[in-house]
Amino acid sequence: MARHTSLFDWHLARGGRMVEFAGWDMPVQYHGIVEEHRAVRTGAGLFDVSHMARLSIGGPDALAFLQYVLTCDAAAVKDWQARYSLVCNETGGVLDDVLIYRWPYGWSMVVNASNREKIVAWLAKHKGTRNVDIADRTLETCMIAVQGPRVVEICRGLTDADAGNLRYYHAAATRCMGQQCVVSRTGYTGEDGIEIMIGAAYGVALCDELVRRGAVPCGLGARDTLRLEAGMPLYGHELMENRDPLQAGLGRSVAFDKGDFIGRDALLRCREDKTSPVRVGLELAGKRIAREGCNVLQDGRPIGQVTSGTFAPTLEKAIAMAYVDPQSSSVGTALQVDVRGKAESATIVRLPFYRRPKATAS
Repeated sequence: MARHTSLFDWHLARGGRMVEFAGWDMPVQYHGIVEEHRAVRTGAGLFDVSHMARLSIGGPDALAFLQYVLTCDAAAVKDWQARYSLVCNETGGVLDDVLIYRWPYGWSMVVNASNREKIVAWLAKHKGTRNVDIADRTLETCMIAVQGPRVVEICRGLTDADAGNLRYYHAAATRCMGQQCVVSRTGYTGEDGIEIMIGAAYGVALCDELVRRGAVPCGLGARDTLRLEAGMPLYGHELMENRDPLQAGLGRSVAFDKGDFIGRDALLRCREDKTSPVRVGLELAGKRIAREGCNVLQDGRPIGQVTSGTFAPTLEKAIAMAYVDPQSSSVGTALQVDVRGKAESATIVRLPFYRRPKATAS
């Protein structure tokens, strides 16, 4: 039976169409994916992301532990900063992509919902004799993301430490509506974003207040079209255990010079391998959507597969991400995608497909 976030009834009351996703009942949409997508690009959208796992990691050996299980250089993360990283297995395959937060008193990690149990077990397995405490806070908290160009305006004054004053990929421990919370400035849509983690009992009141201020409730459907336009990989599609971060174009999140970490030796070999498929962006000539699993062709010969595809509401074009042979991966290369038996013309384009205008000072 699927789990419910603390906002389940709130979603239903607002017309959310619920689907099972990663073991949770979540809203795929409220009044339409395109409408919600455009609300994020032009104003502010509200997402319940409470299904994502929230872990606390502390103890004297926490930093050394994270250095070993993550690909990023955790030692370079300062207090109140967030950092994107990957958890890899011994062969360099991606177990998950995560966000870590460093506090003066410890660390937090946000994990994809589908990988919660796997990552908790992986961390426990590799803790060894290190003095580290790992606690799963997922069920006792909720996490609300507000995304779009109006997020600073909408969230101004909502928390004691004004989220609009945070720099990108920074966070603060503060209070919201009189309750302890964590607020951060990150996102997964290509827009400015503010996330609030607060006790599960206060999620409904927080969302009611955000909607009153002008945020539009959005579901998983819009979240997917937004992240695709922003060229962001999704676990289970672009990221998986038989793909390494270098293939995915995430080499900036692998700190080879920090010392040993799980998967380092394998990734060093991957770095020298010029034959593995690589992630690219595709723009299709027509409006037919290239779905996951569609073959990518060059002169009728299969050279790769689509991992995600959609019709992009902002760009009004069909786009996709795919893994293709490296010799056919240059921007501007003309290819075809087999969409239900018909070869559709496509061109490799630079990622991301969409890049928001530079933010002005608030």
